[in-house]
Amino acid sequence: MVYDVVIIGGGPIGIACGLEAQKKGLSYVILEKGPIVNSLYNYPVNMQFFSSSERLEIDEIPFISNEAKPKRNEALEYYRRIVTNNTLNMQLFEKVKKVAKQAAVFSVETTKNNYQAKNVIVATGFYDIPNKLQVPGEELPKVAHYYKDPHFYAGQKLAIVGASNSAIDAALECWRKGAEVTLIIRGASVGDRVKYWVRPDAINRIEEGSIKAYYHANITEITETSVSIKTEEEQLTIDNDFVLALIGYRPNFTFLENMGISLSKDAKKIPSYNPETMETNVDGIFLAGVICGGMETHKWFIENSRIHAKMIVKTILEKHN
Repeated sequence: MVYDVVIIGGGPIGIACGLEAQKKGLSYVILEKGPIVNSLYNYPVNMQFFSSSERLEIDEIPFISNEAKPKRNEALEYYRRIVTNNTLNMQLFEKVKKVAKQAAVFSVETTKNNYQAKNVIVATGFYDIPNKLQVPGEELPKVAHYYKDPHFYAGQKLAIVGASNSAIDAALECWRKGAEVTLIIRGASVGDRVKYWVRPDAINRIEEGSIKAYYHANITEITETSVSIKTEEEQLTIDNDFVLALIGYRPNFTFLENMGISLSKDAKKIPSYNPETMETNVDGIFLAGVICGGMETHKWFIENSRIHAKMIVKTILEKHN
């Protein structure tokens, strides 16, 4: 069978693309390397969205949450119910290994199967590859680039690198569960884009001394029992049990380049696509969601990329006609 479209990524935007394809009568399959909305599943267990529930809705399906801004578990339930209630054609725990074009048809090779399609939508997000510190000791088991649950760090000396939402949320949660938290921040302050109801809490905890923070600082080395920190004023070593390096994530650029998608030559690495159709420089391959931003992962969210699904399916239908 040759599908009208193969959708790579079963997150909210991939689901939105599947819904739109189904509504318009296109044959499709969504390929997801993990569970439904894999990236959201791997978010911290207590995570609360910056967006309100109505801004996370797809296909005008109501999202009802206990608070205006929903929690991770509510989002998992919402998107799972959309998939099951609409009987979307989604293959889970099936990772795409290779996409190649032969004449007018794409061959999509996965860990379980091979598919053929006239079009491909890449909606893979950016959460799979963490940015690294690039310092000695980063490979130690005590170092993690993803944060899940504060209970694990209770009673431990925890160093958290970063000043964004993920780092600040982790610092506050772990401190409240009994961790001795040290924040290592590259800039001059807690990040400006931190959720507006969280940022004052973090600043107050730092100012009162409950959470230690080093500004204009970087980790230079990690050992089994310590971390070394360099600031503008000093180089010091502190006792340490665990390190959370929450300094952001990046899309799989190699995957995009192997499909023939061009990236900008600067550090932003923005993929080449038509903003009116979302089609890349490779005829028949489209981008949807945060993948469009390259390294600027803060530019695209669920709420401002939901429209990509309708744009892409409209373009595919026009090409078919």
